[in-house]
Order: sequence, then C-alpha cells, then structure tokens
Amino acid sequence: MADVQNVYYTTRQAFSRNFDYNVFWAQATAGRDVVKAIAYAVDRGDQKQQAFQKILRAIGFEVKLKPFIQRADGSAKGDWDVGITIDALEESADADVVILVSGDGDFSILVDKLRTAKGKRVEVYGVEALTAKSLMDAADQFIPIEGKLLLG
Repeated sequence: MADVQNVYYTTRQAFSRNFDYNVFWAQATAGRDVVKAIAYAVDRGDQKQQAFQKILRAIGFEVKLKPFIQRADGSAKGDWDVGITIDALEESADADVVILVSGDGDFSILVDKLRTAKGKRVEVYGVEALTAKSLMDAADQFIPIEGKLLLG
C-alpha cells in the first residue's frame, strides 16, 4: 500500500529528491510472493503524471486514482486514508506481511489493528524525520526512506 502523495511530498521536503519505486519494489518483494500491491494517487490529468502511473503499473502496482478537488478557498483535497485503510483490512486476509509506504500518523490505528486483530506483520516505509512516531512505534519494522530508496 503506497500513499503516493505522502511519499512524494515528504521525500521532496526532506531530500529534494523523489522516491525510487523500482528499488523499493526490489527490496520489499525480495524472497516474497506479492499478493497485491496498490499505489494510491490523486489524478490531476496531466501527461507527466499519467506517464508516472504507467511506470507504477509496469513495476507491478495496481494504481487507484482519486480526482483532485480544488476548493473555493484555494485549498485542495485528495487523500486516500479511508481507501487505504479499507483495502489494507480486506486485502490482508491473503497476506502474511502488509507493507505501508506512508508517514501519516492516521495509519497508526490501522497498523495496530492489522497486527493485533489480524495477526499480520506490518512494515512501514517512511521519511524518518517526517513520519509520525506513533506510526513507527505501531509497526513491526520501520524502514527509513533514504539513500538508495531515493532517485538521483
């Protein structure tokens, strides 16, 4: 489960670089069978973004898109927290390990539920300085996004 918006903004803020989904895929799936991999993104309809989504699909992700909503006050909406949570709970039935790519502390409750009620191992990838401590603590393993997990 990859929270594309979260990882994009946190890697840009912390490192002025982008997340390397190819390296992540190789690392996260080494010696494992992938049951389902979903990348959650906001659709702004531009060609660069569509090309990126095509790359994610080629890697092995199912890409779920939500329309970008610009509010009258200038703010924007497009988070996938509820969708990621529902999918993680449903899709975890066939998995031993759930991997979440996000630093959003709202997922702490989800990670705790997956571990305690569903008996799943949960690994979280996030930018350490911008990942909620509650999320890092809830996970079985926290893997910092840094070094080889960054492009450039």
